[in-house]
Amino acid sequence: MANTKRDYYEVLGVPKDATDDQIKKAYRSLAKKYHPDMNPGDKEAEAKFKEANEAYDVLGNADKRAKYDQYGHAAFDPSMGGGGSGFGGFGGFGGDFDFSDIFSFFGGGAGGGGRSRASMAVDGDDVMARISITFDEAVFGCKKEINFARVEACPDCKATGAMKGTSPEKCTECNGTGRVTVKQQTMLGFMQTQRSCTACRGTGKIIKTPCKNCNGKGYIKIKKKLEVTIPAGIDSMQRIILRGQGSAGRNGGVNGDLIIEVTVEHHKFFERDGNNIYCEIPISFTDAALGAEIDIPLLGGKTEKYTIAEGTQTNTSFTLKGKGIPDVNTKRKGDLIITVIVETPKNLTSEQKKLLGEFAKSLNDKNTGKKQSFFKNLFK
Repeated sequence: MANTKRDYYEVLGVPKDATDDQIKKAYRSLAKKYHPDMNPGDKEAEAKFKEANEAYDVLGNADKRAKYDQYGHAAFDPSMGGGGSGFGGFGGFGGDFDFSDIFSFFGGGAGGGGRSRASMAVDGDDVMARISITFDEAVFGCKKEINFARVEACPDCKATGAMKGTSPEKCTECNGTGRVTVKQQTMLGFMQTQRSCTACRGTGKIIKTPCKNCNGKGYIKIKKKLEVTIPAGIDSMQRIILRGQGSAGRNGGVNGDLIIEVTVEHHKFFERDGNNIYCEIPISFTDAALGAEIDIPLLGGKTEKYTIAEGTQTNTSFTLKGKGIPDVNTKRKGDLIITVIVETPKNLTSEQKKLLGEFAKSLNDKNTGKKQSFFKNLFK
């Protein structure tokens, strides 16, 4: 049956001669993009995240990458003899065969100079935080205190995991490499493979007296507070990324990022669409008919005078250029779009009704052109 897995180099989007740094950079970019915390409930993103992890697990390890370059996915498929217990189906390997003879050419394998995964630089995890701000705070920008938790190097042991005054010792089982060679009897004879050292859990070090503060882990989770500048013009679901403020990296790896997701509260009468804002303003029947100077509400609680023409109809809109929200990057402001709603008078007195009746009789086609033309066309 054909293997349906995608090529690992294709998954990470790198060429087959990519350097370790290129592979690491490509994986970090995909891991950030498809991380479940960044895509809650997105099954497709979750699958791509797992696929990228699987690809990096192989290509990020010199030994596994060498095997993959030689044999493809079959190198790790138990049904093909792979999966760390030797390759089946490849004849000509008789007697006491050592796979490190092949893989030492690539810099991996037993005694081939391959670097332990435990000693490789590992970048720290990104940390997510959420904050809710008011409409005005989003428009004008503000400063907010963020509470979050991140992993940091233990201050007592300086990330060694050993109690203060002591140091980790080199593991005698693996001679500090974190890997041990295992000889196995197979159909093809004795074969040697490598696995992570169980004595030191692949670290190459033994901690006899663990640090009490971190229980020998070298790292602890700490609650942090940080004052963050919220830029003017930010909108709901936009994110602020603070580089290096996430969890600590290990073995020289860089710190992760702090990613802040912003939620903006609704305004009592403004509505936002991009950098434009919309507002409905009620006006009286007489102001609409005769024209009037009205007060237009602006952002920040200010107002501005605006003259509406006589005969203005309900739902008529007009635009005040540059009175909207600044773009978070360019600072260019959007517009304020006002829609007037003409209010029909209620609870009229008898005298008012009489006056309106006389007023209605005085109207002609010039005053009510739309109504007259509608009925003329209706009964043609």
